[in-house]
Amino acid sequence: MRKYVLRRLMMMVPLLLGISLLSFAIMQLAPGDPAALNVAMNAKVDPTYLEKLRRSYGLDDPLMVQYWHWLQRICVLNFGESFKDSRPVLTIIGERLPATFLLSGLSLVLLFVLAVPLGVAAAYYQNTWMDRLVSIFTFIGYSMPGYWFALLLMLVFGVQLNLLPISGMMSTQAEYLPWYEKMGDVISHLILPLVVTTFGGLASVSMYARTSMLEVIRQDYIRTARAKGLSETQVVFKHALRNALIPIVTLMGLSLPGLIGGSFIIETLFAWPGMGQLGLEAVFSHDYPLLMGIGVITAILTLVGNLLADLAYAWLDPRIHYD
Repeated sequence: MRKYVLRRLMMMVPLLLGISLLSFAIMQLAPGDPAALNVAMNAKVDPTYLEKLRRSYGLDDPLMVQYWHWLQRICVLNFGESFKDSRPVLTIIGERLPATFLLSGLSLVLLFVLAVPLGVAAAYYQNTWMDRLVSIFTFIGYSMPGYWFALLLMLVFGVQLNLLPISGMMSTQAEYLPWYEKMGDVISHLILPLVVTTFGGLASVSMYARTSMLEVIRQDYIRTARAKGLSETQVVFKHALRNALIPIVTLMGLSLPGLIGGSFIIETLFAWPGMGQLGLEAVFSHDYPLLMGIGVITAILTLVGNLLADLAYAWLDPRIHYD
């Protein structure tokens, strides 16, 4: 197992190089000039100042030279400085990470805590009212756009009923409140975006869990376990569920980058100060260092998530070996 992990970690290096080179090339194809955007509001800007600004950003160098300089900085964990406010990229990302971890982490936990039991129940009680109810819920979840659901909740609970806040992470006066009231203020701001992000994935994960569970409970070893006189609880949760979780583990591994990337649309709609909103702002301002920093961290998490999913396969299914 140790050799397999080391081999996978070594394979990540060329993969990350290829991903970074491709991301850098795609960003260079985007129209617009970061230096010109910074002085766009000044109609009388001196062209020589614009050239000095481009030179300070390193934008006057050939593309491969720019990429090489960026790669050298990355090797010492220096993601450069933002074009927008000249602050270190890692500092900006570090300020936004807690909000995204709070929203995406809770959403991921709730998603799998709720979706797996729904899928298992629908598979176990196939062709009953439970199965039909989960199927209807799945169709609704697939057909309902996340941004539309978010706007609907904001209209009902935020505007008409005035029960929950619809933007930001805290109220303007929250810093003057006691810690328990401050926590309650954050929770009230968290409810609506958390409901939207969780509901958006419940349909797909519950469907995967149902399909996987249906396939497992039809296997011969499940019939053998029942023939031995094991209780239905032991058959379902000890023998069937463990093997049915393998596709769910794959989804969990692929969901890991979401802890950093966040949700661009949901965070923007609710003005949630996370990585999704930060990435969207970086796209509009052509902030290449910030975009590359977010892209590299997301790529690393994607590769790590795939590795953790593969290792979890061996734990769930003893037939899988990596020796």
